[in-house]
Amino acid sequence: MGKPGAVVPNRERRPRIQPRWLQAVPGGSPESRMPQLDRLIHEHMRLGIVSALAVNESLTFHDLKELLNTTDGNLSVHARKLEEANYVSCTKYFDGRIPKTEYRLTPAGRRALERYLDHMEALIRATRER
Repeated sequence: MGKPGAVVPNRERRPRIQPRWLQAVPGGSPESRMPQLDRLIHEHMRLGIVSALAVNESLTFHDLKELLNTTDGNLSVHARKLEEANYVSCTKYFDGRIPKTEYRLTPAGRRALERYLDHMEALIRATRER
């Protein structure tokens, strides 16, 4: 780093180099070659939630918390984002006097996960072909 207040010289912008995995995918512009990555699912904790729900009919908050080894607050925030996107459904009920929260993957969530997995598989294929 330079001195505080020092003027940084203007550097020429280099042309953006297209990543090799994107060059390997046939099609038009880079934007049209690959579908946009679903950032909502791509986040580590949310990917864990939808993946766990994809292979289980439903899971309770406690089950997800234990499976993903996370805190109440972290799981709650990420599950809420998925619920707001209609990727998961949340049902609250009482088991005797104990409150329970149960999550299920919605059809929209399953489609989003399938698109995400297809996208990642395409990236892997294109990378391995090089």
